[in-house]
Amino acid sequence: MANNGAGNQLLQNKFVRFLFSAGSGFVVDISAFYILDRFMFTEQSYMILGHSTGNHALALSVSFFLGVLVNFLITRYLVFSESRLPFMQQFMRFGLVAFVGYFANLEVLKLFIKYVHLAPPVARITAALSLFFASFFIHKFFSFNLSLKNNASRNH
Repeated sequence: MANNGAGNQLLQNKFVRFLFSAGSGFVVDISAFYILDRFMFTEQSYMILGHSTGNHALALSVSFFLGVLVNFLITRYLVFSESRLPFMQQFMRFGLVAFVGYFANLEVLKLFIKYVHLAPPVARITAALSLFFASFFIHKFFSFNLSLKNNASRNH
């Protein structure tokens, strides 16, 4: 039987738990994007609040929100549970970071589909991965208000 000490130590690492959290949100996001893009939003564009919105952008909007919701809940309860900020303050900060990340993802998605000619699901995965590492630190310090000094002993 394998040594559980190494497995437990790995689970104590915040970055590993964040990887799980972000990965779970990512799976929800990518799965929803594929289903929405492939089977639901089959027209080239849709009128949303009086503006023409492309099918890929609409699929990204819905899938991204679902992924953010899953990511936030797991991150709040399993990664940065020691944060003392109120739930809504955490959610608003997390949402603000996600909002900025959404537009970054949207631009990268458009770039990969239009100019690199990647298939939309591949472009979506590539766009999301390009922003992953920065999000760990942004969420740690901004969304959950945790400093390096106060949490140095808890990070491993």
